[in-house]
Amino acid sequence: MKLVELYIQEVMRRLPEKNREDIALELKSTIEDMLPEEYTEDDVREVLTSLGNPAVLASNYQDRPMHLIGPRYYDLYMTLLKIILPISIAVTFIVLAVSSVLSYSGESSPIEVFLSIAGNGIAEAIGTGMQVFFWLTLTFAVIERTVSSDSQLPITMKGTEWTPDDLKDIPYIPKEKRIPKLEIFGGLIWTVIWSTCYFKASSIVGLYEKSDNERMFTPFFNQDVLIGYWPLVVFLIGLELLLLLRKWKAGVWTKNLAIVNAVYQFIPVLAFMFVFRNMEVLNADFIDRVQELFDASFNFQWLYLTVSVGLLVTAVVNSYDGFKKAYK
Repeated sequence: MKLVELYIQEVMRRLPEKNREDIALELKSTIEDMLPEEYTEDDVREVLTSLGNPAVLASNYQDRPMHLIGPRYYDLYMTLLKIILPISIAVTFIVLAVSSVLSYSGESSPIEVFLSIAGNGIAEAIGTGMQVFFWLTLTFAVIERTVSSDSQLPITMKGTEWTPDDLKDIPYIPKEKRIPKLEIFGGLIWTVIWSTCYFKASSIVGLYEKSDNERMFTPFFNQDVLIGYWPLVVFLIGLELLLLLRKWKAGVWTKNLAIVNAVYQFIPVLAFMFVFRNMEVLNADFIDRVQELFDASFNFQWLYLTVSVGLLVTAVVNSYDGFKKAYK
């Protein structure tokens, strides 16, 4: 009988104090009914085995679940976590990068700024991730304990139980044609960084030299001339954001998306060639300093042509890659 008493004790210690006495009497009576008149220890073991783990049995007596998030909401919880977590981390990183670039005073090199953004970005991303995880988990834990239902079947994003009709809303996406969300977030971060750098170009992009423990910085651009192209830059930013939005909505490479992507790839190249055909966009002091370093042999026209060809090749490769994935 000692095993029975220990079993009942294990069940009771997991229950609220006010219910223990009644449930203990009920459980003891149930066990006695299951035992034969002249029972042995093996009979007791067999009965207790059939009743199962005391923790599981105790949970059956409880009005509230013993798990944090049950099977009814777990799939919905994980789906929302996978959507909200990367978005919040990307937004945090973008805000940090933009504020760092806008507050850049020119006292440190771009590499130091980049390392600072990367380091602080990782720390901020971890903090944001923990906040999102905590509040979303807390929300679902509250829902688990406040929304009562006789069914434990998982619910979908629509808030209803799954039916075969839900399959009609799910597109079939082969792995080779899928557009990773990471690619879209990376593109968004890149857009924000380069567009922010454009408006701070005279403070960031240039020639950094160090001599006699003194840092010298010669801006690459003539900011007054460069900023005159801001409508074109805003147009490019808008196009890039629209392309990222189309990729997000489609989630898969299609023929139409590949065509749109191919057209977009060449527009920034044409914009570059249009802007930099005007040599006044370059800072005169920068040109003089480079010619001084290269004994007046540096040819900026060759640099312009080399970069233009490089951008054209990159555009062709990216366009081909889009069509290749679309036709797989």
